[in-house]
This record gives sequence, C-alpha cells and structure tokens, in this order.
Amino acid sequence: MPDLLLDPTTLGDLLRVASASDYDRWHEQIRRTGGCADPIHLTGWAIAKDKVTGETLHHYSTENEPGGRLRLACGNRRATRCPSCAWTYAGDTYHLIRAGLAGDDRRAIPATVRDHPRVFVTLTAPSFGHVHNRPDHGACRCGTRHLADDPALGTALDPASYDYAGAVLFNNHAGQLWQRFTNRLRREVAARAGLTQRALKEAARLSYGKVAEFQKRGALHFHAVIRIDGPDGPGTPPPSWATVDLLTDAIRATAAHSYTSVSVPAADEQPARTFRWGTQLDVRPVKAFGDGSDITEQAVASYVAKYATKAAESTGTLDRRIGELSELDGHQVPEHTRRLIEACKRLDPLYPDRRLWAWAHMLGFRGHFSSKSRRYSTTLGALRQTRADYRAAQERQNLDLDEREPDTVLVLADWQYAGHGHTPGESALAATIARDLWLNRETAREALLELLADEREC
Repeated sequence: MPDLLLDPTTLGDLLRVASASDYDRWHEQIRRTGGCADPIHLTGWAIAKDKVTGETLHHYSTENEPGGRLRLACGNRRATRCPSCAWTYAGDTYHLIRAGLAGDDRRAIPATVRDHPRVFVTLTAPSFGHVHNRPDHGACRCGTRHLADDPALGTALDPASYDYAGAVLFNNHAGQLWQRFTNRLRREVAARAGLTQRALKEAARLSYGKVAEFQKRGALHFHAVIRIDGPDGPGTPPPSWATVDLLTDAIRATAAHSYTSVSVPAADEQPARTFRWGTQLDVRPVKAFGDGSDITEQAVASYVAKYATKAAESTGTLDRRIGELSELDGHQVPEHTRRLIEACKRLDPLYPDRRLWAWAHMLGFRGHFSSKSRRYSTTLGALRQTRADYRAAQERQNLDLDEREPDTVLVLADWQYAGHGHTPGESALAATIARDLWLNRETAREALLELLADEREC
C-alpha cells in the first residue's frame, strides 16, 4: 500500500473495490496502464471479421468490464499529475535525444552521427535582482551558508526591489528569444566557415533538441543539444570545416549578439525592456563514451528527459491554470512564487496579446517545454506508434489472428468517452500498482547494471 494513512472514506472505498468480484480484471486494466493516476474511461465495442467469409473472428465489448468501462492511460507528461505516464514520456524523450547523439538503426539515424560536432548548451536568464543562493565559495549575500534544501534558496533578498515584472515578461518571451538564437546561429556558423547562408544550406545543417527548466527563482533555463550534420541531415557527414570549436565559438557569439534579443514596449508604469540571455552561458562538447567527463551521451539524454516531465511546479506554483488569486491561499504557494503570479495578473491588461494571466501557473512562459528541429532525430509520435504497433501485434497473437494477413481482417468499432480518473479507493490501489511496477523496473535495471559490471571485470 502507499506510505500514507488512509481516511475512513478512502479505506472503505478501497475495501469495496478490493472485495468486488471483478477486482482482478480491474487490477489488470490498471496494471496495463502502468498504474495511471488519472485513466481515461471508454465505453463501446470492437468486432474483427473475415472480409471474405464474414466470419466473426473476435468480439469485444466493455459491457463485461468493471463498471462497464475500459481504462486507458492518460498520457500526461507532468510528473505531478501522473508519475506513471510521465515515466513513459521521459523514456520516450530519452530515446529521442539519445538517438540524435548515438544513432538508431530503426529510425535511419546511423551511428556515425557520433562523429559529428555536437555540444550541450545551457542558456540562462538574466538577473532580476539578488536572490538567496549557495555560491561555490563563501556564504550567501545574506551572510548565511544555506543548506541544499533550504526553502529560501532562489527567493529575493529584497522583494521590494526585485523585478518580478521583468522576470515573468522574460519567461513569456523566452520562446521568441530561442527562435532568434537559432536563426542567428546559422549566420554565425556560415560566417566562420566563409560561406553565405545559402551556401551553408548546401554544405551543412544545424540540428537541435532542447528542453526548458525552471530555476528556483522562477526564471527559465534552456538546455539544448546542438549538432552540425551534412546537408541532408544525420545520414550525411558534416563538411571538414565543421568542428566542435567552430560550433562553440559561433554559439558564444550568437548569445552575445544584439540580434539575439527581444524588445518589449513600454506600457503604463512599465518601462520598455530588451531581453537577452544571461551571462552564465555554458557550452560543453558531448562525449561518445565515458572519458572522465560527465557530459556523455547517456548523461545528456537522461538530463533532458528528467526536465521533460517537469514544469514550473518545481517553484511551488500550481500545475494547472489559475482562475483567481484566492486559489493560491490553500496551496501553500511560496511568497516569491506568489509575487511572480501576481505580476502576471497585474501585467495581463497591459500586454493583452501575451496572455500573461492564462499562463500565470507557468510564471508567464507560454512556449514549448520540449522541442527539436525536424532532422535532429526521430519523433515522439513515431516512438508512440512503435509502442502501439507492438501492443497490437501482441493482441493479434493472443487472439490467434497473427497468422492472418491484415488486409483480410475487417475491424469495426464504436468508442465513447465516459469520463476519467479514480474513486478514492481506486486511487490508493492504483498508486500501489504503480509503485510495484516501478520497483520491478528498478530491480531489473540494477540486475542489468551488475551484469554489465561483471562483464567488464572479466
């Protein structure tokens, strides 16, 4: 059971579910969703018939399912909403990023991509005022040596002078700032190669995969893998002039260039602003294998995947849209985060096209949390389709339909949405199922690591 004390209502509902005659089938449904915390409910039927003879090969209806419903995984990427589905999303992101670093034969991405210049870049937000931190040497400006879990970290030293408006406006325009960065980077690479932009397209292609991360102060970081390929993408070798040093120099020049900025006009009491990336730019080459560097292919892919399932809730904000400021009262939102949300509310009528209040739960950010260029690697859709095809093949085998040609089978179906979620008792049981599955995966992973370690010693 989950490590919590159940209230009488939840406990009573749990006992009702566990003692029901169809509990085993309910358990199987939830296990197949991975222990989803908010499953989608469907009602309906599906029939598979032989196209030639009209013979019914298989008939399924939700009438005999628990509650007359079929439960499917919600697919939410946010770990705060559904840890199980977020784990799947993180795994897909890991494979997507790593495929662009190490190759993937199934996706027509050759392993030679490892020889292409590629770097891991961190673009930071500028300063909006001093905050409590843990400097490498000495104490914080407040005179305290903060512990790593100190809730004061990231909060303003002087809230009265901290630029909360600037912070949320920067978050709101960060997507445009990234777009300008990628556009300018092509020019900077072309200039260092002695080419025009048109000639660069015929010689090389820049690809990237990126993810956003919220700092404790509520400002955005962007982490990105950037790679130089040949003109047709990862399957073609980059030109001889393409090196990690050239790419690194071009990135640094791009981040500092005046073009890589976004201007925000003045509005009432708000001054005109020009946003640029912060001065803490980090560019590191990605290593194919462990050589004492922590910037390996696996480490980078794991790092990006970790942040793909997170959002601004790491700062203490809500993981959903906010209707009224009063909603924050019952959620113990930290004061620093609350001030950022209040800034979104205050600025919303001044910049109506920016929809700051609609995105207040994201502290103003309205861009894509995770994105990639078209030729970087595979897509999340392709990975999901592979998983769906695998499960469909399993189902055909279970129904003794795998030996039939797909073109000879006609499938008719009718599905209706019937709600989502769990009752309190179901929710507690689903959490137990999710935890058991996680423990099984961890046990298998540790066993594999031990096996690999033994093989290296031999």
